[in-house]
Amino acid sequence: MRIETQGGGVRRLWDAELNPGAVGVAWLGQAGFALRFGALRILIDPYLSNSLAEKYRGAKYDHVRLMPAPMRPDEINELDFVLCSHRHSDHMDPGSLPFLAGRNRRCRFIVPSAEKDAAMKAGIAVDRIESVNASQTMKLTEDAELHILSAAHEEFKTNERGEHHFLGFIFRLGKVVVYHSGDTVPYAGQREALQAHSVRVALLPVNGRDEIRRSNGIAGNMTFEEALDLCVAAEVEWMIPHHFGMFAFNTIDRRELESHAAAANTVKCVEPRIEDWYLIDA
Repeated sequence: MRIETQGGGVRRLWDAELNPGAVGVAWLGQAGFALRFGALRILIDPYLSNSLAEKYRGAKYDHVRLMPAPMRPDEINELDFVLCSHRHSDHMDPGSLPFLAGRNRRCRFIVPSAEKDAAMKAGIAVDRIESVNASQTMKLTEDAELHILSAAHEEFKTNERGEHHFLGFIFRLGKVVVYHSGDTVPYAGQREALQAHSVRVALLPVNGRDEIRRSNGIAGNMTFEEALDLCVAAEVEWMIPHHFGMFAFNTIDRRELESHAAAANTVKCVEPRIEDWYLIDA
């Protein structure tokens, strides 16, 4: 398998001619990604607005964007699915989802069953929501399948029905298998799940966690070292780190990221930029 960097970001990816069986990936910033597989177009955790900066204006953590959105949500066409891994607004964005829904009338929104009400509150009509829970599998197309995993955003959280509030996603797109972890720390059984599905590309958060953020209600994620260790243990060939560079209080420095990536040995690390997209060819 190889991953090649292409220019133009999600705008170019959306119109690119892909070879049969190839997958295109573009980073949207934070935990957001766009996926292309043939005619199938997917967004994961798109935060494309300034809703959090508006919500927290003047607060201690003001959520001012450190990078621009690569596209406005009302510019994105031909969407088939939008996936939200959990309800936090940088993943289930009330400033993006209604515009994506309005622009893409056939698009379905896949959200945790435990957060169906939150998705409706964020502006998605109930008849367009596909609510899912950990361990479910669903067909996206004849050649594309989605498997749902739990995620531990510092900890697991379930409701009274046992439905998980935090999810991760494994996409089987032809011969390419991609894992988007959602927001998570390492947890028991995670490695085995990735191995069972033969994951070869992992999209993992690297902003880490600490007591200062935790005590201010900001749940953390893996460190880069933990993400890399997971890839090594699960025999994942490629890693694309995310959840950095968006908010000053909840990131790592890109120079630190580049240093970590350069030191990685058995795992190939792509340092994502919103002005590029990445061609995955099995």
